[in-house]
Amino acid sequence: MKVVLFCGGYGLRMRSGAADDMPKPMAMVGPRPLIWHVMRYYAYYGHTEFILCLGYGAHHIKDFFLNYEETTSNDFVLRGGRTELLSTDIADWTITFAQTGIESPIGERLRRVRHHLDGDEMFLANYADVLTDAPLPEMIDRFARRDAGASMMVVPPQSSFHCVDLGEDGLVGGITAVSDMPLWENGGYFVLRQEVFDHIPENGDLVADGCAQLAKRGRLAAHQHRGFWKPTDTVKERAALDDAYARGDRPWAVWERDTAGARA
Repeated sequence: MKVVLFCGGYGLRMRSGAADDMPKPMAMVGPRPLIWHVMRYYAYYGHTEFILCLGYGAHHIKDFFLNYEETTSNDFVLRGGRTELLSTDIADWTITFAQTGIESPIGERLRRVRHHLDGDEMFLANYADVLTDAPLPEMIDRFARRDAGASMMVVPPQSSFHCVDLGEDGLVGGITAVSDMPLWENGGYFVLRQEVFDHIPENGDLVADGCAQLAKRGRLAAHQHRGFWKPTDTVKERAALDDAYARGDRPWAVWERDTAGARA
């Protein structure tokens, strides 16, 4: 299945300075940017056809792949001055780079790459800045068996704040952590059918318009995931993932499981 990645936003909360025009998916986690980790996740499960919806800072993403160094994350032999790779990351990937506008909302970006989907009945979509260990084949299989136009992965709230039950007399009746409440939030991993395009207007949004309209019609499914899921909306969150990578604590790197088993 093709994978549409939305990677054209400004990522204002990830900026390190006024002159920083790096799009958020290019923030580094270990030796590679976020978008690479997301793409490796999909590729591990056999989905290697990517459509990148570019916008702000697009040249950074293009330059990264046009000048990709396989030796950064693969073992190799240097023999007679020539590099012999023992494994590769992206040799079997097909990547379409599509400029979808600087100010375009997510839904409009998706609309502008519809012709690259070749009328595929189902396809995948992602914000390209969230990491997870969710079982993708299960997510796809469950959706394929359902009569629905879209499926979004949902996760428990990540906030560390507490909600307060306040009575009319001004006294607090109870305090509950947001993460303990019976709520779910959008996890950013989508399985979609072409039907979703029927509900995204020009300059519309994927979730607020497309998914909301499908939900009203009883045609939006949810895949609940309680495992690892981490967003990177801020510099602090990105730094936490980078530190975890350095410690070898990277559950999102599902492609390392086979390697780890071989070493055991």
